[in-house]
Amino acid sequence: MGAKQELLEKAEQEYDELKAAIKGLDEAQMSQVWLGSWGVREILAHVTGWHREMIPALERLGRGEAPYPDGAYDDFNSWNARFVEARKGRPSAEILRDVDASHRELLSAASRLPEDHFGEGKPASGLVDGVAAAHYREHAEQIRGWRQH
Repeated sequence: MGAKQELLEKAEQEYDELKAAIKGLDEAQMSQVWLGSWGVREILAHVTGWHREMIPALERLGRGEAPYPDGAYDDFNSWNARFVEARKGRPSAEILRDVDASHRELLSAASRLPEDHFGEGKPASGLVDGVAAAHYREHAEQIRGWRQH
Protein backbone atom coordinates (compact mmCIF):
# COMPACT_ATOMS: atom_id res chain seq x y z
CA MET A 1 0.00 0.00 0.00
CA GLY A 2 1.29 3.43 -0.90
CA ALA A 3 1.79 6.37 1.44
CA LYS A 4 -1.31 8.14 0.10
CA GLN A 5 -3.59 5.18 0.74
CA GLU A 6 -2.14 4.68 4.22
CA LEU A 7 -2.72 8.33 5.04
CA LEU A 8 -6.30 8.27 3.74
CA GLU A 9 -7.09 5.09 5.66
CA LYS A 10 -5.60 6.50 8.85
CA ALA A 11 -7.69 9.64 8.40
CA GLU A 12 -10.84 7.50 8.07
CA GLN A 13 -9.96 5.48 11.16
CA GLU A 14 -9.30 8.56 13.25
CA TYR A 15 -12.47 10.22 11.95
CA ASP A 16 -14.44 7.16 13.05
CA GLU A 17 -12.86 7.56 16.50
CA LEU A 18 -13.85 11.23 16.61
CA LYS A 19 -17.41 10.34 15.66
CA ALA A 20 -17.45 7.63 18.33
CA ALA A 21 -16.26 10.17 20.91
CA ILE A 22 -19.30 12.39 20.25
CA LYS A 23 -21.85 9.62 19.71
CA GLY A 24 -24.96 10.03 21.82
CA LEU A 25 -24.35 13.62 22.90
CA ASP A 26 -27.51 15.70 23.08
CA GLU A 27 -27.79 19.38 22.15
CA ALA A 28 -27.03 20.54 25.70
CA GLN A 29 -23.90 18.40 25.87
CA MET A 30 -22.81 19.51 22.41
CA SER A 31 -23.19 23.14 23.56
CA GLN A 32 -21.51 22.80 26.96
CA VAL A 33 -18.32 24.86 27.16
CA TRP A 34 -15.44 22.92 28.72
CA LEU A 35 -12.32 23.57 26.61
CA GLY A 36 -11.54 27.22 27.23
CA SER A 37 -14.43 28.94 25.43
CA TRP A 38 -15.25 25.85 23.36
CA GLY A 39 -17.39 22.77 23.56
CA VAL A 40 -17.93 19.96 21.07
CA ARG A 41 -19.84 22.22 18.66
CA GLU A 42 -16.94 24.67 18.46
CA ILE A 43 -14.40 21.86 18.08
CA LEU A 44 -16.32 20.47 15.12
CA ALA A 45 -16.82 23.94 13.60
CA HIS A 46 -13.07 24.51 13.88
CA VAL A 47 -12.31 21.12 12.25
CA THR A 48 -14.71 21.96 9.41
CA GLY A 49 -13.07 25.34 8.93
CA TRP A 50 -9.62 23.81 8.55
CA HIS A 51 -10.97 21.23 6.09
CA ARG A 52 -12.54 23.96 3.97
CA GLU A 53 -9.38 26.05 4.14
CA MET A 54 -7.03 23.22 3.15
CA ILE A 55 -9.01 21.78 0.21
CA PRO A 56 -7.84 24.63 -2.09
CA ALA A 57 -4.32 24.20 -0.65
CA LEU A 58 -4.34 20.58 -1.85
CA GLU A 59 -5.59 21.70 -5.25
CA ARG A 60 -2.71 24.20 -5.48
CA LEU A 61 -0.24 21.44 -4.61
CA GLY A 62 -1.71 19.40 -7.45
CA ARG A 63 -0.93 22.26 -9.84
CA GLY A 64 2.66 22.38 -8.63
CA GLU A 65 2.14 25.54 -6.59
CA ALA A 66 2.82 26.19 -2.92
CA PRO A 67 -0.20 25.12 -0.87
CA TYR A 68 -0.44 28.58 0.73
CA PRO A 69 1.80 31.63 1.19
CA ASP A 70 4.47 31.48 3.86
CA GLY A 71 3.09 32.81 7.13
CA ALA A 72 -0.55 32.61 6.02
CA TYR A 73 -1.54 30.50 9.03
CA ASP A 74 1.01 31.63 11.60
CA ASP A 75 -1.77 33.10 13.75
CA PHE A 76 -3.84 29.94 13.93
CA ASN A 77 -5.77 31.21 16.95
CA SER A 78 -7.39 33.94 14.86
CA TRP A 79 -8.20 31.40 12.15
CA ASN A 80 -9.73 29.08 14.74
CA ALA A 81 -11.84 31.93 16.10
CA ARG A 82 -12.94 32.86 12.58
CA PHE A 83 -13.97 29.28 11.80
CA VAL A 84 -15.98 29.00 15.02
CA GLU A 85 -17.62 32.40 14.59
CA ALA A 86 -18.71 31.51 11.03
CA ARG A 87 -20.75 28.59 12.39
CA LYS A 88 -22.00 30.19 15.60
CA GLY A 89 -25.66 29.63 16.32
CA ARG A 90 -26.09 26.78 13.88
CA PRO A 91 -27.84 23.67 15.17
CA SER A 92 -25.60 20.77 16.14
CA ALA A 93 -27.15 18.59 13.45
CA GLU A 94 -26.03 21.08 10.82
CA ILE A 95 -22.53 21.28 12.32
CA LEU A 96 -22.34 17.47 12.19
CA ARG A 97 -23.46 17.42 8.55
CA ASP A 98 -20.87 20.09 7.73
CA VAL A 99 -17.99 18.24 9.35
CA ASP A 100 -19.00 15.00 7.61
CA ALA A 101 -19.22 16.71 4.23
CA SER A 102 -15.97 18.63 4.65
CA HIS A 103 -14.16 15.47 5.79
CA ARG A 104 -15.28 13.66 2.63
CA GLU A 105 -14.33 16.63 0.44
CA LEU A 106 -10.89 16.92 2.03
CA LEU A 107 -10.10 13.24 1.51
CA SER A 108 -11.46 13.42 -2.02
CA ALA A 109 -9.16 16.35 -2.79
CA ALA A 110 -6.22 14.45 -1.30
CA SER A 111 -7.07 11.30 -3.25
CA ARG A 112 -6.86 13.21 -6.54
CA LEU A 113 -3.20 14.06 -5.94
CA PRO A 114 -0.59 11.73 -7.43
CA GLU A 115 1.18 9.30 -5.12
CA ASP A 116 4.46 11.23 -5.39
CA HIS A 117 2.90 14.05 -3.35
CA PHE A 118 2.80 11.73 -0.32
CA GLY A 119 5.36 10.19 1.97
CA GLU A 120 7.87 11.26 4.57
CA GLY A 121 8.48 15.00 4.41
CA LYS A 122 6.09 15.61 1.50
CA PRO A 123 3.78 18.64 1.87
CA ALA A 124 0.54 16.79 1.09
CA SER A 125 1.22 14.24 3.82
CA GLY A 126 1.84 16.85 6.48
CA LEU A 127 -1.11 18.95 5.39
CA VAL A 128 -3.59 16.07 5.30
CA ASP A 129 -2.36 14.51 8.53
CA GLY A 130 -2.43 17.89 10.26
CA VAL A 131 -6.07 18.64 9.43
CA ALA A 132 -7.31 15.06 9.36
CA ALA A 133 -5.87 12.08 11.29
CA ALA A 134 -3.71 13.93 13.83
CA HIS A 135 -6.35 16.63 14.26
CA TYR A 136 -9.15 14.11 14.76
CA ARG A 137 -7.05 12.15 17.24
CA GLU A 138 -6.25 15.28 19.27
CA HIS A 139 -9.87 16.33 19.59
CA ALA A 140 -11.27 12.82 20.10
CA GLU A 141 -8.90 12.42 23.06
CA GLN A 142 -10.04 15.76 24.51
CA ILE A 143 -13.71 14.84 24.11
CA ARG A 144 -13.26 11.38 25.64
CA GLY A 145 -11.43 12.95 28.58
CA TRP A 146 -14.23 15.47 29.08
CA ARG A 147 -16.90 12.75 28.91
CA GLN A 148 -15.13 10.71 31.58
CA HIS A 149 -15.49 13.50 34.13
